Amino acid sequence: MQTRNAVLLADVIASGRQRRLREILGGKLRLASQVHLKKRWIRVPYAVTAGDEFQTVAAHAAALPEIILDLRRRMHPLHLRIAIGTGAINGPLRAPVNRLQGEAFVRARRAMDDLKSGRLHKYPALTAFHTGNPCLDQIANLVYGLNDTLLRAVTPKQWQAINAYFAKQRVWLAARALRLDESTVSRRLSRGHYWQFAETIQTMKALLETDFRNLPFEQQS
Repeated sequence: MQTRNAVLLADVIASGRQRRLREILGGKLRLASQVHLKKRWIRVPYAVTAGDEFQTVAAHAAALPEIILDLRRRMHPLHLRIAIGTGAINGPLRAPVNRLQGEAFVRARRAMDDLKSGRLHKYPALTAFHTGNPCLDQIANLVYGLNDTLLRAVTPKQWQAINAYFAKQRVWLAARALRLDESTVSRRLSRGHYWQFAETIQTMKALLETDFRNLPFEQQS
């Protein structure tokens, strides 16, 4: 049976302005790798492939929307472009990911080129898909184009509330952890567009699962 994989390629925007970028990026990616491997969202640890760029391979289609948001909140205040490419991967899939090749990597690079060139939209975007399915790409890139417009407006305090909510999964517990009123945390989540981001995850999970149902991801060995 034919299978396809999804490669996630990301880079740090305005990386030249970041002091100690390699050190900061390496530390954040080590923690992200531990958590995402444990959740079975990725198949290999994140690997830095250039000074400001890193890659991984997703474990399954439904994990991609959760990976995207989780990377953005974990990497803050670093801002990322995230490109997704799907297709075949040549040879056995094993770490380090920067030694792997194949159609999925080529498409991820095309998606990244679209982001950097501004070809996707008439407004700036932070996320792009190149799957080989034009209909899926059009929908996914529109959804994330709108999502990314909201993402650019999130303030540091709103990210703090989002992170606390991720950790506690209850507004009142997040408020207790931050030593803030529950109403304050609720307001920051709303003004930080967290509920829109959560709906984006659910919508994109359903879309990707439907598209990949007849052409599944390669199963983990």
